[in-house]
Amino acid sequence: MTEILRLENVSKSFGGNHAVNDVSFSLEEGEIIGLIGPNGAGKTTLVNLITGVHPLTSGKVIFAGEDVSKQQAFQAARRGLARTFQIVQPFPNMTVLENVAAGALFGGGTGSVQDALESAHQELKFVGLDAVADTPASALALPNRKRLELAKSLAMRPKFLLLDEVNAGLNASEIDGALDLIRKIAARGVTILIIEHLMKVVLSISQRILVLHHGELIAQGDPRTVIEDPQVVEAYLGSKFAARVKAESHHV
Repeated sequence: MTEILRLENVSKSFGGNHAVNDVSFSLEEGEIIGLIGPNGAGKTTLVNLITGVHPLTSGKVIFAGEDVSKQQAFQAARRGLARTFQIVQPFPNMTVLENVAAGALFGGGTGSVQDALESAHQELKFVGLDAVADTPASALALPNRKRLELAKSLAMRPKFLLLDEVNAGLNASEIDGALDLIRKIAARGVTILIIEHLMKVVLSISQRILVLHHGELIAQGDPRTVIEDPQVVEAYLGSKFAARVKAESHHV
């Protein structure tokens, strides 16, 4: 497989606070990777560094063979690095269609407004929101706002998609629908990094898992190896959860 993203000793400090400290890993095209860790571990900060929202204090970000360490957010989007946000904030006075078209026009590099609208229609159909295309984004309930966020990101034609707690606030049925959608996105050839607190979700969808704690990468590997790692159990999972998942796996 071909490497699509590599971080080399990436760090970010805010004053004296080391939010991300000397993180290195590489990801391959087509993978679905889970990123887990306690609140405040540096997960969202790491995504912000990868996508150019924050400048790096030190280290390198290599995307598709190119050093993009100094890129800005709009440059990341145009290179094919798209992301969703933990707190979904669509343009409330614009329609659902206009929200997605904005992503296509300014992030996806479409040549005209008409092309952007056509791309937006396609992505809304893909995520199941074509019936509410002309509805104001402010009128959508949370599950559909989450789908709108995905459609906006997909309209940017990403090669790599970072999902920041896309399942937060959803019920069990809505989470199942979101996971089906994520798998369909991956089937397009998009590499996905998903930040997630629900371990059942992470274990069901991730091929590999990265674990952050106090800004440091303390473990990485296949899901089974990671959840049995003593550092991960102590820092995040807890011994009861790890034992339960291990027991369940022996009955599968």
